[in-house]
Amino acid sequence: MVHPARCAATTSPLREASSSRSPRSLGDPILPWLRSVDKAFEDYRRSTEDDAVLENYERILEGCVRKFVDERRYADDIRFIRVLVLYADAIQDFKRVFELMEEKGVGLRCSLMYEAYALFLVAQGELMEANGMYHLGISRNAEPIGRLKKIHALFLKRVNEVSASADSNNNEHAAVNPWSASTINDLLAKIHQLLTKYNGYCKTSKAYPGKVSLSSLQNSSRNKIIELGGKKYHIKGCSGQGGFAQVFKAYEDNNPEDVVALKIQCPAFPWEFYMYRQLDMRVPDIERSSFGVAHKIHIYSDWSILVTEYLSHGTLQDAINSYLVMQKRMEEVLCIFYTIEMLRILETLHTVGIIHGDFKPDNLMMCTPRQGVIGIR
Repeated sequence: MVHPARCAATTSPLREASSSRSPRSLGDPILPWLRSVDKAFEDYRRSTEDDAVLENYERILEGCVRKFVDERRYADDIRFIRVLVLYADAIQDFKRVFELMEEKGVGLRCSLMYEAYALFLVAQGELMEANGMYHLGISRNAEPIGRLKKIHALFLKRVNEVSASADSNNNEHAAVNPWSASTINDLLAKIHQLLTKYNGYCKTSKAYPGKVSLSSLQNSSRNKIIELGGKKYHIKGCSGQGGFAQVFKAYEDNNPEDVVALKIQCPAFPWEFYMYRQLDMRVPDIERSSFGVAHKIHIYSDWSILVTEYLSHGTLQDAINSYLVMQKRMEEVLCIFYTIEMLRILETLHTVGIIHGDFKPDNLMMCTPRQGVIGIR
């Protein structure tokens, strides 16, 4: 991340607050500090080589952070979150500042810190960690979520371009990146004929023709109808959201007994359906219940809609969070039990030559005893 411009020593915010408090600042006590931060920032930008200016800039930022980090009224205030970002950048320690924000519950639904931290990680060459930071912000629906998703998509595109360029310079025996967009697209092109023969694969070159605009769907969407293959799916709520897709609970033909999950994604992406069918073919029947089931996929020129079974018990991450909410620790024997189940799932995947690539509690679905304890999606 580009360092904020450095500036010269400035008046203490405490002296400013005591000497010239306006009626507005009395009701908004952070205002004098923000003025001092802005003044210090401008001084810093003019005198980037002056150590005294830098020390003053860091001191004012740290003072503002210390004074207001426990003030709940500023927990989601973009002005204070900006101060936290400037402070992290000034001391070059985003990790410490982000951990403080996590601990205090400050700014976690604002995309600014996730963007800034990810850029810092990119500058350090830590691309995997940067990608994880983007994913974390998106999973928390950090606002503005559209901007965060767009920046993440640009990041992935750039990483893929660099990776493809590096691959072209290597010899024919070079390793292949299985997660790059170019690798997946090349493979999908090769197996297209096979895909068309899979049960449940429906593709058209036309745009999605339904009456409901898929781009208009929100987490709060209810009772909207998605028309697929002669059936009507009545949306009953959003059960999950990732970087490029939303997952909705829906009733098939408005029948509460036929509950499914609709994964709606743009651009269209048949890869996940292909992997579901690979699971069908490769995983032994005795282990198949530990993995999600896809009924069908509808692929349009602009969107894809994957229809899968709906599991109503949430994820392992939800179970972990329930303990955190109650300020309790999950029992050790239960942790061991879940760990064994996760290792068993990984062993099954690796035995049949499949790498999941995003194995985490948020992708582990809680199941009924009949289905298995946890299942991967």
